[in-house]
Amino acid sequence: MIEVVSVTSELYPLVKTGGLADVAGALPGALASEGVRMRTLVPGYPAVTAALETAEIVLDMPDYFGGTARLLSGEAKGLSLFVLDAPHLFLRPGSPYLGTDGRDWPDNARRFAALSYAAYELARGAVAGYRPAIVHGHDWQAGLVPAYIAYNAPTGVKTVHTVHNIAFQGQFGWDIFHDLRMDFRAASDGAIEYFGGIGYLKSALQNADAITTVSPTYAREIMTPEYGMGLEGLLRSRSGDLHGIINGIDIDAWNPATDPALRQVYDATAIEGRAANAAALRERFRLDHTPGPLFAVVSRLTWQKGMDMLLEAVDGLVMQGATLCVLGSGDPVLEAGFADAALRYPGRVGFVRGYDEQLSHLIQGGADVMLVPSRFEPCGLTQLYGLRYGCVPLVARVGGLADTVIDANLAAVEAGVATGIVFSPATAEALSDAITRTIGLHRDQKIWQKIQRRGMVSDVSWATSARHYADLYRRLLGLEAHEHTQD
Repeated sequence: MIEVVSVTSELYPLVKTGGLADVAGALPGALASEGVRMRTLVPGYPAVTAALETAEIVLDMPDYFGGTARLLSGEAKGLSLFVLDAPHLFLRPGSPYLGTDGRDWPDNARRFAALSYAAYELARGAVAGYRPAIVHGHDWQAGLVPAYIAYNAPTGVKTVHTVHNIAFQGQFGWDIFHDLRMDFRAASDGAIEYFGGIGYLKSALQNADAITTVSPTYAREIMTPEYGMGLEGLLRSRSGDLHGIINGIDIDAWNPATDPALRQVYDATAIEGRAANAAALRERFRLDHTPGPLFAVVSRLTWQKGMDMLLEAVDGLVMQGATLCVLGSGDPVLEAGFADAALRYPGRVGFVRGYDEQLSHLIQGGADVMLVPSRFEPCGLTQLYGLRYGCVPLVARVGGLADTVIDANLAAVEAGVATGIVFSPATAEALSDAITRTIGLHRDQKIWQKIQRRGMVSDVSWATSARHYADLYRRLLGLEAHEHTQD
């Protein structure tokens, strides 16, 4: 059995701002059948400590990054956890990263250095009776883990780091170095330096034994100037250590045959059950019952997600007899744009600001089309939920969207393999053309239902991805592939 510590700043169902939480929450269970025992190290946010069902103090840490802290070991919501209980860093209102004023916490550099250092404590055996073989960090918040393990003291522990979105890098001024508890060799070797400051994600990419990202296409994209966000050169130099492993989803939590959030459950053999959900969804968003398809968005409303392009396409979508429901929040200008569209087209466009987990399930179970027109998308989970629920994805041909959706071109439709609509390039004009093509496909319900059913039987689970992660762990440890079945 391979012991792995996963280090993450958010974890579903305890604390979530995006897809990172879903992935970090699903990996331990997915890897269990692959001979991997994964425990998760997470900050002691109020929601995390409140959810602990069992907890014991396994390490006292006085004078820890500006205050007193403890490392707890416990269980919550079926997850095996290490919790960094540091009230001076994590016991505060707001999101994991932002205060109630919507601005970054000014001590985020210290907060997540403390999380990374706690992972190093585990790696060096500071907790009696426990030492992992691999520490697997996620995104910039765990970016210093590989540097601590590489420079502070030899541990023999291997490190893996996953990039969920390279746009978020954790860049801070060099003046924080004295607070990091980092061996000075890391500074003199340039292991953490980034353009005169300190780059948490850059540090991980330079020092980890292996780098993963969340789809094969995104792994290739981030080695180019268009998508690499300034780190493409470093990634190209480490291309042999970079692996694209597509995300899966929790097929028990996202199952239209058992989902309690739906008005009526259904499966690929009884897809007509979606009609009751569509009626409930139209009622929730105050939308007219029209013969055209109901398009949907469940997303952060940002430039990255292509929401400005969708706003340009709304008039054409409505004029062609379709309707649109939007669940999301983000850029105030985009929020205002969708609110205005709902006012201009009552009964045809509906907008709910924010996020609602139950409503997101109903949207997947009742809408005809899930719009994901992202300019870049490391993996994307919304389109995977759409496939699972027969909510046909309309996506840009980027990142994980390109890897998971098969375009309904003529050949794919005739071969019976099409699962959605894919467009390129990621422009408003191309999106409008794709919407028109989708409306045309929807008119032929025989073809449309074939696309829905094909998507619903696609493998969007963690099974294959978990096998790839476990194989990577074994290679790093010099183990044979067949050993993953043995304790």
